[in-house]
Amino acid sequence: MLVTTESKAQGWRAVAVFDDRGDALLVVGRSSTQVRQMYAEAFTEVLDEEEREHVTTIQLQQWSGAPDAGRWTLKTTLKVPAPVSKVRVAA
Repeated sequence: MLVTTESKAQGWRAVAVFDDRGDALLVVGRSSTQVRQMYAEAFTEVLDEEEREHVTTIQLQQWSGAPDAGRWTLKTTLKVPAPVSKVRVAA
C-alpha cells in the first residue's frame, strides 16, 4: 500500500556541519527557496546555544535520484545565522 502525505517530494534540505561532531539536519522542504526561508529559524530552534557555536557551515543539499535509490548532493553553502544577542532592559 502506498501512502503519501505530501503532494510533492521534499527534495531539498539544510544541514548544519560542525567542527567537533556529526552533521545535523535543520530543515527539509520542497524547494531551495522554501529551505532558504526556513533554515535560519530552524537553526535557533533545532540547535542549542553550545551546538550553534560549533557550526562551521550550513549546506544546501538536493535529493538526486529515485526516492528509494538516490543521494543528497551539495548545491551550495548558506550563511550561518548570526548569534541572537540577549538584550537586557533596565527597569
